[in-house]
Amino acid sequence: MTPIGPPPVVTRPSVLPRGVLAGYALGSLVTGAFGTVPGLLLLPYLTDTLGVAAGVSGLLVLLPKAWDVLVNPLAGRISDRRGSRRPFLLVAGVLLSVLFAAVFAAPFAGEGVSAAYVAVAFLLAATAYAFFQVPYVAMPAELTDGYAERTRLMTWRVAVLACAILISGAVAPLVVDATGGGRAGHRWSGLFVGLLIAVGTLATFAGTRKAPSRTAQAAEPSLSAQLRVASGNAPFRALLLCWIVQAAGIGTMLAGVQYFADHVIHQKAGGTFLFAAFVGPALLVMPLWTRVGRRHGKLRSLIAGSLLFAAGALTLLASPAVPPVVVYLLVAVVGAGYAGQQVFAMAMLPDCIAHDTARTGRRQAGVFTGLWTAGETLGLALGPGIYAVVLQLSGYVSSATGEAAAQDSTARLGVLLGFTVLPAMLVGVAVLLLRGYREAGVPLPSEP
Repeated sequence: MTPIGPPPVVTRPSVLPRGVLAGYALGSLVTGAFGTVPGLLLLPYLTDTLGVAAGVSGLLVLLPKAWDVLVNPLAGRISDRRGSRRPFLLVAGVLLSVLFAAVFAAPFAGEGVSAAYVAVAFLLAATAYAFFQVPYVAMPAELTDGYAERTRLMTWRVAVLACAILISGAVAPLVVDATGGGRAGHRWSGLFVGLLIAVGTLATFAGTRKAPSRTAQAAEPSLSAQLRVASGNAPFRALLLCWIVQAAGIGTMLAGVQYFADHVIHQKAGGTFLFAAFVGPALLVMPLWTRVGRRHGKLRSLIAGSLLFAAGALTLLASPAVPPVVVYLLVAVVGAGYAGQQVFAMAMLPDCIAHDTARTGRRQAGVFTGLWTAGETLGLALGPGIYAVVLQLSGYVSSATGEAAAQDSTARLGVLLGFTVLPAMLVGVAVLLLRGYREAGVPLPSEP
């Protein structure tokens, strides 16, 4: 006898065409650029070009992104109510491209007014990003009901994300140097990244125009009700806490790239080579992580990627005593771990969302992803703040010349520890938070 129960949410094949996979994945040009370049360039831009003290600079980077913690759940609720999420991608993405270029425009000469301008422009850009990112991250749970297919979709997305990080993170510093450095160089770099964001926006909007959409029966009647559902989801809660702490570790390492290149390995274009070493191997190991996930499951694979990241970061403590080429190889190990973290954490999120939708019959993916992206934003914003505190405590000297000032041994030690030990501790400790996670990817009614 067929069990009596709620009707299935969808009745269509779960395999996505390649065009939709590619179209959705190209949105990572937007998320990769905005998630990478501010964390990479904004703190040193404030300290070494605008002459703002390290502690104040950390706040200027942290507060606008912390604002997204409030905006992201609201963006999720609004996108849930509007039905199609694609219009949000187009409008918010275009606005973000303009606002990002404005962040590095620096139209004022004074240090104080320039710092205030950056804070306001970055706040507006972060708000636009929230209304792009939340609908974008909510889409996988609505594009397919397949447990394994969501891993495939996330693999495509993370592969493009790795390319976006490589292009934006490696090329943006080169644009600064090639166009004269200082304020003028950062203006050109801001324009370059703004254009990259615009390209990603238009590509994902066009590429998902024929994408299937999985629609649940109804949404929760209020935001507070949806937040209660999300907070009562133990696997989601554990995964979210791990994601936040790991994002803080990644953000801390990202913020220290330019300082590490300038004051530890003493390579003028070291930031670009570090990014290439970090992201390039990630592209190569992506198929390997997919096979690891099939064999050992997403949770164990996420833990393995996290521990690989932490181990690689700790070995970078030897950087002052080894040739730069060895440093780049060690960074490649960290990048391989980072790839595993991204693939499996993002593949586990839509599992949580889809399972909740199958259980309740309600369409509330936006709220889960709103909390998710808010947590990620908070973690990535905390990273530069943490690193700025380390610089301030170690006596880092700011500069308004566009060139980093010479630092004493204590400041250089702070640069090294902030780039190695702190990220390793944060990413490693976050694994303990996964003890409360249970695999949420229970087969849905449409799956065998």
